[in-house]
Amino acid sequence: MMMAQIQQQEDRLNLGAKKFNMWIFIFTSILLFMGFMSGFIVYVGGRGHGLQVILPGAFRYSTAVIALSSITLLMAKRAAKGLQVDKQRLFLWLTIFLGIAFFAIQIYAWYVLTFEDRIFFSNPNAARSFIYVFSGVHLLHVIAGLLVLLNTVVATYRNIPQVRNIFKMEMASIFWHFLDIMWICLYVFLLLNQN
Repeated sequence: MMMAQIQQQEDRLNLGAKKFNMWIFIFTSILLFMGFMSGFIVYVGGRGHGLQVILPGAFRYSTAVIALSSITLLMAKRAAKGLQVDKQRLFLWLTIFLGIAFFAIQIYAWYVLTFEDRIFFSNPNAARSFIYVFSGVHLLHVIAGLLVLLNTVVATYRNIPQVRNIFKMEMASIFWHFLDIMWICLYVFLLLNQN
């Protein structure tokens, strides 16, 4: 009995530390994106013009896809709390699929920018390079988010305690919803600076 209590206490401390680390990572990521936005504002402010480009429609579609993925993740979390493992898996797989779709649509947006609009990473209006910087760094975070989601769904196929299952869902939810909110902020920021 005493060993079980000690193990539970250790698990609680380890899980709490992992959650704290996740929040530290999110905080530093926010600072990174704020630094990019500040750099953009300083660059554009000195020149008196914005991006001078119409953003590809693909960015709008990818925004809808990542918002939908947050809804499917909420449904997965609700299913996990209701001990409905099959539903949890289904919604996690849907979230992963939507995350991959978001990634693919973003790459397509780069294709449109590069080959149709002839806007390259390096060009005379360096403000346009920030489109690639914002979306590219966000995509690196999306890859990490997909790995977290994959880890969470794989854990549902193992016989792990419910407390760990819920913890994995919470960690995946915190990170994925952060990615969703961050992209919406970046997209709105870019929209406001098109001209």
